[in-house]
Amino acid sequence: MHTFHIPVMGTGYTITSPIKVGKFGINSVVSLGDDQLMESIRPKLCDEFGIKFQNIDQNDPDKRAKRITAYLNVLQDIIDLQIQEIYAKPIDHVDIKKYFSLLPEGHRAKLIYQGEVESSKSGAPLSSLLKSEIRPGQIDVNIMTKLDKVNYDDNKQQLPQEYNDAHAALRGFAVSKVNGSVVFSAGLNPALYSYIQNFSNFFPNSNGTIEKTVTIKVSDYRSALIQGKFLAKKGVWVSEFRIESGLNCGGHAFATDGQLMGEILHEFRELRDELRKELFSIFSKSIKDLGYAVPKNPPTIKYSAQGGLGTPEEHTFLLNEYNLDSIGWGTPFLFVPEAVEIDQPTLELICKAVENQYYTSKTSPFGIPFNSVKGNTQDDIKHQLILKNRPGSACPKKYLSLNTEFTEKPICTASREYQHKKILQLESMDLPEGKRKAAINEVKERACICVGLSNSAMKNYGVISKKDGTGVTICAGPNGAYFNRIMTLNEIVDHIYNRKTVILSANRPGMFLKEASMYLENFSKQLLNFDKENRREVKHMQSVRNNLIKSLKYYKSQFENHQSQGANAIRDMIVQANAYIASVNALAHNYGVL
Repeated sequence: MHTFHIPVMGTGYTITSPIKVGKFGINSVVSLGDDQLMESIRPKLCDEFGIKFQNIDQNDPDKRAKRITAYLNVLQDIIDLQIQEIYAKPIDHVDIKKYFSLLPEGHRAKLIYQGEVESSKSGAPLSSLLKSEIRPGQIDVNIMTKLDKVNYDDNKQQLPQEYNDAHAALRGFAVSKVNGSVVFSAGLNPALYSYIQNFSNFFPNSNGTIEKTVTIKVSDYRSALIQGKFLAKKGVWVSEFRIESGLNCGGHAFATDGQLMGEILHEFRELRDELRKELFSIFSKSIKDLGYAVPKNPPTIKYSAQGGLGTPEEHTFLLNEYNLDSIGWGTPFLFVPEAVEIDQPTLELICKAVENQYYTSKTSPFGIPFNSVKGNTQDDIKHQLILKNRPGSACPKKYLSLNTEFTEKPICTASREYQHKKILQLESMDLPEGKRKAAINEVKERACICVGLSNSAMKNYGVISKKDGTGVTICAGPNGAYFNRIMTLNEIVDHIYNRKTVILSANRPGMFLKEASMYLENFSKQLLNFDKENRREVKHMQSVRNNLIKSLKYYKSQFENHQSQGANAIRDMIVQANAYIASVNALAHNYGVL
């Protein structure tokens, strides 16, 4: 129904987005990372919407999958109720008006509605035609593939692989009522991808329809090809590739080797037919071997993009220039409590935060750079513990318990246990004082994001627990610096569709140039730490430099081809692109990687 979607944001920020925006035809993505959060909120939702609550045994070894299934079923039940309520309302009811007014101009359903309103009396019931045009937004789910922690029974014996966190999450979605898409992020997990074969609803039925689809979030074409081929060999069709900026995004940032988003989108546009044919060749043989009917034609592959969008012009440009199906608007929706779960203090923090308060941190125990905002309360708690000489978290949720450096059973690098052991190790090593201090500070930088990313929702539903604490981690991307106030759902959607523009900070750079500046900064940091005597590292940095130059030249040509968008603005962008090219070359020359 819309040309945008709300991507997953943390484990908690979009946990109820489907029931906030789904009744208006807007797609959103729920994280399946935190089943404890889901189980805390589910009774509240059941009570609010009159749905029978069914308890799940805390001692059940499959409780994670069952909690996820139960939560998703409740979301689906609520949306079904909401749509039935909308069907029963008169044509001029406020919810009906809102549903159709939010749609993009020229949308078929909007035109039908406008025509029927003009010819109907006030209070008239919805026609069967209009009811058929009202479609709920899709509930999609996100699984970070590498967060596949092993689990144990009450006797501390390791459970089989299907009880691993990501496997259980996939099973929870597969057996639920929700027929959306599972969005896999964070790269290829062969065991998890192979596990999909256990669920027939990921394969074409007798009508050629796939009930539950697979979406892969990627930051470059090569990753899409590798993961798409792996899944095709398992008989699984990738229904969508979701291309995200490597650095100009919220939360975890998976940097490319210098390739920038615009050039990556261009590559997808040019090679999509070739990709579809190659995947179908593998897919058709695989599903035939598995006993499923082979479609006559390759199924559709959708393409979407997200990362750093802030203006309707950028939205329209991406759709048209790269022939995309949808655009993900993440961070701007954090300013819309009507669409996400964000607690009031955190909302006030991001509204006041300026550019230099948005930063890429080493907060995540996952070991991946993490985009956040300075002043978030979980970081404050972390610093207080450091001052008390008790760094680290009690690790109540343990979703990131993946490290076995000091223990046989994995623990989290943000945990007090790990940080205590690691600091003792570093203090015993024969290291220069400056290097030792830097290494210890880096250990202490890790914070409990499992709790931090769920606490906004926990606070809003009044289910915050003492053992988890009250700290909140915000996963906003750098683009948040240019928004400075709370918005309604109507305001942000009108902004996206260029009906009413939300005033952004005057100094906001375009999304492509912002990403380029972040990659330039990242390149500079990489050069500081690479080993000049290591030929492999030198070759890698040369590749990064070449990719950056190539992408910047692509941007320059793009800017030159769009002079009609404003001569002064285009000239400034060309000047900036040239300046970035010169900076990359100067850095490479200084460090001998030309």
